[in-house]
Amino acid sequence: MTMMTKASWYAAACIAVLSSSSLAHAGEADVIEAKVNQNAAGTYDFSVTVQHADEGWSHYVDKWEVLDDQGRVVATRVLHHPHVNEQPFTRGLSGVALPKGRATYSVRAHDSVHDYGGQEVTIDLP
Repeated sequence: MTMMTKASWYAAACIAVLSSSSLAHAGEADVIEAKVNQNAAGTYDFSVTVQHADEGWSHYVDKWEVLDDQGRVVATRVLHHPHVNEQPFTRGLSGVALPKGRATYSVRAHDSVHDYGGQEVTIDLP
């Protein structure tokens, strides 16, 4: 068995602590399903399902966004509290006016620790 130096022991201890922390545990927020319907007023209603291991107020999904095919945010659904005991969870956003001439949008989720980076879903307008 080789003897660990003080520096290598410290590095190993730091890695162990970080891998067991909430930053490593919950991961990024994933959009697992998104649906869109056009309503009678000509605007759109979105229903989005998100999966994330919310841990409470310090680490939770705090919004999801609809982006056009150029990556511009066209709508945002703010989430005002953690969903620790409700996973995955679905929330809607109604009355979204979308720019004319675009047929494909993507939906991404944001969490309070990792920002963006989880799975996105691409949807086509009906």
